[in-house]
Amino acid sequence: MLYKAKTLKGYQLNSLDGDIGKIEEFYFDDRFWTIRYLVANAGSWLTGRQVLISPYALVAVNREREDIAIHLTQKQIEESPSLSSHKPVSKQFEEDYYQYYGWPLYWDGPYMWGYYPRIERDANKWQTPEHAEKGWDPHLRSTQAVSGYRVHALDGEIGHIDDFIIDDETWTIRYLVLATHNWWPGENVLISAEWIERISWDESTIYINLYKANIIESPEYSPEILLDRAYEVRLHRHYEREGYWDN
Repeated sequence: MLYKAKTLKGYQLNSLDGDIGKIEEFYFDDRFWTIRYLVANAGSWLTGRQVLISPYALVAVNREREDIAIHLTQKQIEESPSLSSHKPVSKQFEEDYYQYYGWPLYWDGPYMWGYYPRIERDANKWQTPEHAEKGWDPHLRSTQAVSGYRVHALDGEIGHIDDFIIDDETWTIRYLVLATHNWWPGENVLISAEWIERISWDESTIYINLYKANIIESPEYSPEILLDRAYEVRLHRHYEREGYWDN
């Protein structure tokens, strides 16, 4: 199912033995645009540190209760590698974090989840490849920080990033919600993360290989519109792009 990041923000995270806080933001990598950590606001429970939860630990999202079940205990989380709330996520922290939980390294292999195209939670299926392939260096970005980035089409600026659409099966960012009201009043549209040409992190700008006119004519998006497969098909047909569900 597809969820807006702003909708998931504030959802309760429930461990095996109690609440651990509410979602505050997400960290994603800038290669696969996949969520690597949910950041929880734990309040006074773990003061002074960020509580990061990998999708490996997620069980299910419950829209009605507005919560997410976590397959970890409070003690496991409390004793996990600590990251100060004012520090960025380093490669050393990630290595310690994944070693602590014993999960496969998502950057150690060619696919979205290392040697697996999707999250493989069954430890019995984890394998060490005979011929290890070169991994890649993850660069984590915050959804909170990237919100507001300007978006440039081939013929000029068209708006800014207002939100992210997350697939809770793969924890991939499927779409970016593009707000165009400063240039094109009253319209929001979706842009697939796969259609991004490049990103200038220094300039806080995202470049897409589309023209303004094409974006104007794309299916309008609003929170009231049901974001189902029928809408996605119309969106991809408009841009003459293959759907991710066909791959």
